[in-house]
Amino acid sequence: MVVRKHQVLPVKSEKDVVTVRQEVRRWAVELAFSLVEQTKLVTAASELARNTFQYGGGGEVQFEALENGVRRGLRLVFEDHGPGIPNVALALRDGYTTGGGLGLGLGGAKRLVNDFEIQTAPGEGTRITVARWR
Repeated sequence: MVVRKHQVLPVKSEKDVVTVRQEVRRWAVELAFSLVEQTKLVTAASELARNTFQYGGGGEVQFEALENGVRRGLRLVFEDHGPGIPNVALALRDGYTTGGGLGLGLGGAKRLVNDFEIQTAPGEGTRITVARWR
């Protein structure tokens, strides 16, 4: 697998969450994702960026345009140094929320991408890596 392009953006405010959404759309268009694929990526990225800011105390997102043979993809790595996720299985379950939302965030984001990985430890922050391929 080859990384063709790389970018890092901060996720420290609501404005940054909007910027992440816009950049994910721009990258997805550049990589020739369909409108449905673009929407799935933007929706997942929006949820993960909001979690990075709201629950992780802010952090960053890395963008990577990938090429694996004839396949192209976009990998996003959201990282914070917040409190971590104490129970990942519970956090991924639909209906679970620590905020006032519907509790579809992490599980919903996972369903919208092809690859999904969480690395977290209490007190050490969270790193969520997602990728979508076309």
